[in-house]
Amino acid sequence: MSSKGTVFKTQLLHPRYWLIWLAFGLWRGITALPYPMLLIMGKGIGLLVHRFPSRRKTIAFRNIQLCFPELSDAQHRTMLRENFKSVGMALMEVGMAWWWSRKRFAKLLQFEGLENLSALEGSGQGVMLLGIHYTTLEVGAAGISSVFQMDGMYRAHGNPVYDFLQARGRLSKGIGDNMVFERRDVRGTMKALKNGRSLWYGPDQDYGLGQGLFAPFFGIQAATVYATARFAEKTGAAVVPFSHIRLPGIQGYKITVHPALKDFPTGDDLADATRINEIIEEFVRLEPEQYLWVHRRFKNRPEGEPDLYQVARKKRSERKKR
Repeated sequence: MSSKGTVFKTQLLHPRYWLIWLAFGLWRGITALPYPMLLIMGKGIGLLVHRFPSRRKTIAFRNIQLCFPELSDAQHRTMLRENFKSVGMALMEVGMAWWWSRKRFAKLLQFEGLENLSALEGSGQGVMLLGIHYTTLEVGAAGISSVFQMDGMYRAHGNPVYDFLQARGRLSKGIGDNMVFERRDVRGTMKALKNGRSLWYGPDQDYGLGQGLFAPFFGIQAATVYATARFAEKTGAAVVPFSHIRLPGIQGYKITVHPALKDFPTGDDLADATRINEIIEEFVRLEPEQYLWVHRRFKNRPEGEPDLYQVARKKRSERKKR
């Protein structure tokens, strides 16, 4: 599904959705607070969640262990703690990106490398803005779409109220006739790129091997989608990496647009996927505490290789028995 906006349907007012409307209203009210207060609250929520065992916490810790084997156990645990603070702050940042006014939101943004997008404007060439799942994802997407026409993507969650508000939120800072695409809408995505539109795309999660292959990521074979190369090949779109990090204190956020990839795609799926993973790894290493480690990036394994999360699950099971 894609749209230039989202259409409000009266069934969203059904009593079974009242609770989620109330929750979103409370969320919106909280994120209207001053930014320094949101920082404190978000980090506090993250630290509170970090105190309790959870499946996501176990996954995040295991990912950090796998990707940074050179660090000590104490350093792994420190990174995990900082990461949960970042995840807590992300809850506030979603509300900021969706509901703050353009003027207020813009005050927290610093841009670098916008000329790399400006050079492509008016060329008729589509642009795939290659992003990653930082915890600042919503800020980055809203920030870049506030200065360039940029379509977005979302994953349907099964709750129509959440999907409606998510899609509307991701359009709220856009300029021009921005659109949002459900991530499985391949046809709509391809058509938009062929028509010279720009689209944010994050290929850094394990979506299985149905549309991907194994390529190294932090030195580990990881299921990697080859859609980045295929989309670029079939639509002629430029692939432009960009990063978005949270700056120290109350400085806000830095959004950096990097030069478009040259000689991409090559026609070699493995070489192209490896190159994309190398870019993503480079971005993760900029601020590893701000990356979204809670997903099983290495859940699919090459034949004969063990489950990399099995050890983590076993330890969690042993703790429950105590």
